[in-house]
Amino acid sequence: MTSTKKRKRRRIKIGNLVILIILSLILIIGFKYFNNQKPISKNDDTPIEFVIDYGKNTKQVITELKEKGLIKDTNLSYIYFKLNHFENPKAGKFTLSKSMDLKTMFKTLGDSKAAQQDVVNVTIVEGDWAKHVASKISEQTNVSEDELINLWNDKEWLTSVMNEYPFLTDAIFSPNIRIKLEGYLTPNTYQFYKETTAKDITLKILDQTKKEYEKLEPLIKKSKLSISEIYTLASIVQFEAGKVDDMKLIAGVFYNRLKIDMPLQSSVTVCYAIDYNKNDDWKKCEFNSNYESPYNTYMHRGLPPGPIENPGIDALNAVLNPTDSDYYYFMADVKGDGTVYYAKTLDEHNANVRKYLK
Repeated sequence: MTSTKKRKRRRIKIGNLVILIILSLILIIGFKYFNNQKPISKNDDTPIEFVIDYGKNTKQVITELKEKGLIKDTNLSYIYFKLNHFENPKAGKFTLSKSMDLKTMFKTLGDSKAAQQDVVNVTIVEGDWAKHVASKISEQTNVSEDELINLWNDKEWLTSVMNEYPFLTDAIFSPNIRIKLEGYLTPNTYQFYKETTAKDITLKILDQTKKEYEKLEPLIKKSKLSISEIYTLASIVQFEAGKVDDMKLIAGVFYNRLKIDMPLQSSVTVCYAIDYNKNDDWKKCEFNSNYESPYNTYMHRGLPPGPIENPGIDALNAVLNPTDSDYYYFMADVKGDGTVYYAKTLDEHNANVRKYLK
């Protein structure tokens, strides 16, 4: 037999071997794929509580199903999910079992009606005080206002989580701070379980604050202000500005005052000082500039001890990107359309007040 014929036979044998290996792999993968769809245990109907938090994606849910011992393989389960175009998993609390096959499990998790109806929405809006946030949450859950406020002032617990949240610094432990997490409860719509804990609620809010912080972190690191000062000034800007468009210019006015050691003289800081346990009334702020409080920026130079409300990302961005100007004064036409009028001198400012507020 010639060497050429021998080489051809060898190639044929190798080719057949490769085909055999490929077919074997296909059979093995196919077997695992279809076997993965079967229940972990047909006879185990023990109810297993499975919770999907708001914002979890499909891969995260599948990973947690594996950790709970409810599925066999994460990769094959994800492929099965995608090939069959199941509805994305819904947030909520579900009852599953090891007797469920993969199809039943994915259909259950994609059906919001299958979730226990114990999830509520709570919206924190820009400018909410911590006491407002606590009140909103207590109205929708089993957690009381006092539980939340007490936790938000719990130095030991706050210290234990500070490493996870870089925006929380030792400045929050200043003795004059009224509520230590004031300013760090980021505005957003949150989903909480009706039956929950103050810690779970707070961690979810702080996680959102961290996301917003990380968006601004490069600018925060460049700022001459400390993290606490940034959030404090942002809270004042948030309170003072009726419109997003005014925030950067108002922030610039406050920077101008700080540069020359001029009192901020912000009436909204007096609002926070006098209205903690009272109805919020801006008129009280305007006529109580002598109210004794470390938060009163008429009586104390510089920034107050800490934030006076919870600012949104627009106010934070304004403090990090202020508009330069020669203005040292401003006022809002609160009796009209809310237009903000700026002035370089006190005389100009007083003229604006007489024109728009008298």
